Amino acid sequence: MGQTTKNWWRNGAIYQIYPRSFMDGNGDGVGDLPGITGKLEYLSNLGVDAVWLSPIFPSPMADFGYDVADYTDIHPMFGTLDDFDALVAKARSLGLKVLLDYVPNHTSDEHEWFVESRASRGDPKREWYIWRDAKDDGSPPNNWESYFGGPAWEWDEATGQYYLHLFDKKQPDLNWRNPEVREAMYDAMRFWFDRGVDGLRIDVLWLLVKDEEFRDNPVNEEWKDGDFLPSRQSRVYSEDRPETMEIVREMRSVAEEYEESRVLVGEIYLTLERLMAYYGGETLDGVQLPFNFGLVLLENWDAKSVRSLVDEYEAALPGDGAWPNWVLGNHDMPRIASRVGEEKERLAAMLLLTLRGTPTMYYGDEIGMKNVEVPPHLAHDPQGKVHKSYGRDPFRTPMQWNAEKNAGFSNAEPWLPVAGDHQKVNVEARESDPSSTLSLYKKLLGFRRVSTALGLGAYSSLDGMPDECFAYLREHKGEKLLVVLNFSGEEVSAPLPEGGWRVEVSTRLDREEKASGVVEMRPYEGVVMSEG
Repeated sequence: MGQTTKNWWRNGAIYQIYPRSFMDGNGDGVGDLPGITGKLEYLSNLGVDAVWLSPIFPSPMADFGYDVADYTDIHPMFGTLDDFDALVAKARSLGLKVLLDYVPNHTSDEHEWFVESRASRGDPKREWYIWRDAKDDGSPPNNWESYFGGPAWEWDEATGQYYLHLFDKKQPDLNWRNPEVREAMYDAMRFWFDRGVDGLRIDVLWLLVKDEEFRDNPVNEEWKDGDFLPSRQSRVYSEDRPETMEIVREMRSVAEEYEESRVLVGEIYLTLERLMAYYGGETLDGVQLPFNFGLVLLENWDAKSVRSLVDEYEAALPGDGAWPNWVLGNHDMPRIASRVGEEKERLAAMLLLTLRGTPTMYYGDEIGMKNVEVPPHLAHDPQGKVHKSYGRDPFRTPMQWNAEKNAGFSNAEPWLPVAGDHQKVNVEARESDPSSTLSLYKKLLGFRRVSTALGLGAYSSLDGMPDECFAYLREHKGEKLLVVLNFSGEEVSAPLPEGGWRVEVSTRLDREEKASGVVEMRPYEGVVMSEG
């Protein structure tokens, strides 16, 4: 559906792959491109429309690929450019789009640009990064903090200045006020677009521009002990600066150079009001999909909270054509099954795949993978080593393909431990179970493909429902669907709009029946109903 149209992403579903953990094709314990290519039929059969690969570029792996040493090549751990071309060709043959991670805020300190930049103060690449003198007492230029802990400034003894790194000290921030940097980074975008990539997920998009005067960030008065350490500052001078939107528009212009424009997905953790600015205002010339993390960050998974979030988000969308998007989890956030529990994970799946907008799934969620406890001596994540409560290894563990050793992910010892429940929670077991979570995802994704109401239809929430239920209509060109979600552990009678209705999909996958007046909802059940 819409696979060859310019705006395929409007009714397409995106599937995020963490390449190190999806499938090991060469037996070294780490996932790679040939491994992914070998599993593309699985994704095609699942019913997704696009795959998004977390970073696969050459990197020292200080932050597992988010420290890029070369924007136009493949890390040997993952394969070669030929392997990548083979993956794209296989995806094309299956009707799948391919998106890549794009990391524009910072490079690795081993990137040749930074090697040249730190060679001397007079080097032509010096202004490609953010260098500042120390204060009179030798301390950093300001109080900005790294997301990984400590000052965001690293002293360089050889040249006698500090360089900025909002993340690890091996990830120096690029100077996006420099036109040469911009053009080099836009050329990197074109390199992958020319190679057949259909879009980019842009890492930490809101951080690209820093305050020109490098003023101190104020204290976050709402921060309290136990909160994520970097949030103790209000980062008003180190992120989301007004000039960022100029860069966003330039990136969009690069994407629009192609006959079928490439989709840009922005990673943006901001308030709802500020998030909406990245669409580009009324002209919608920003990124097509500023990532909406509302469901990821939601604390209370009850009907009232979820409806309030959805309605507020829908009402905030700018212009006439801003397109929503939804996500339940990713490589930085705990898995949905661990956050909301087994009872509600099916409700979450139905919510994700029936709301208006583009859904993004995270690998393994479709089989109910949970966070995996990773012993300290096996931990890899640099963030987790500094902030032990916020380590990301537990939701980056190997995909669980079958009940065999290492869950069928690799013949070698995996780079992260496999879940202890993999003998029961795996693709092979779920595929043979018609009532499994995987079967539900397939059913819902299949229904999206044939339903224009789910793919493109309008959204409106319904009043008059029991407090335990969230219900909404999806309508498009005469097709009307009703979604009812019971967030409670009790049976509930939900009133139906006038007319006859038919249950098309239940989260329990065991009913297709007609109803009028009311629909009887079992505990933690969701249903999609058609009119007529």
